[in-house]
Amino acid sequence: MTASSFFAPSVTRSAWRVWRRNWDVFFKTYRVNFLPPILEPVLYLLAIGFGLGLFVGEIDGVPYVEFIAPALVAISIMNSSFFECTYGSFVRMYYMKTFDAMVATPLSIDDVIAGELLWGATRSLIYATMMLVVFALFGIIDLPLSLLIIPFSFAAGLLFAGIGMCFTAVTPGINELNYPSFLFITPMFLFSGTFFPLSILPEPLPSVALAVLPLAHLVNVTRSLTLSAITPLFFVSLAWIFAFGALFFLLSIHLMKRRLIV
Repeated sequence: MTASSFFAPSVTRSAWRVWRRNWDVFFKTYRVNFLPPILEPVLYLLAIGFGLGLFVGEIDGVPYVEFIAPALVAISIMNSSFFECTYGSFVRMYYMKTFDAMVATPLSIDDVIAGELLWGATRSLIYATMMLVVFALFGIIDLPLSLLIIPFSFAAGLLFAGIGMCFTAVTPGINELNYPSFLFITPMFLFSGTFFPLSILPEPLPSVALAVLPLAHLVNVTRSLTLSAITPLFFVSLAWIFAFGALFFLLSIHLMKRRLIV
């Protein structure tokens, strides 16, 4: 495959047909899909934010519940798109043969994979919006700046959708998807500035986290917006997410095309 085909995949507007198919399936089971993202942030806030927060107090002058709230939004953005484009896409590709059925139509492989990625990003947007509504009701985020997380969540979701699709492209079986879940997602969940600031880690771990952990940049952006505290690092994280989001979008289409054609 040539470099030109890598950087310019043949994605057309038909990719939205794949997105629409997943959208329709999602809303047919809306009760199952909408209940967890509403209950989960409430449980985290009660158990960790308000419960553990009584003992922690403040971090850098910020009440602990307000410190972890944006991290919970970031985690939701990561999980919803990553797992949709790993387990969800693998099931549609291998077990349901949905990809084969769509490719048999005028849709190209590029359109199918791009549609999957766009849908993964959309799930991130949906869940981030629902969590922001919950946090706004608790009065623990700053408005209106926090509303910028809604459009941003789509871009961030596209990043993790691309990463997830890359794992799907190289994973031989669905059980092997447990490896990136436990060895990639779980460490990020714990060591990306989610429940404590990166600055308390010994050097050079904070720099390493910002260099290799996408969630660290995502947490930095969401926390900056919910606290209305924009720093130069905010723009660095924003650029990092957009740049690597584009890279993994292209790479995931390339890897999936190679897998499906072979």
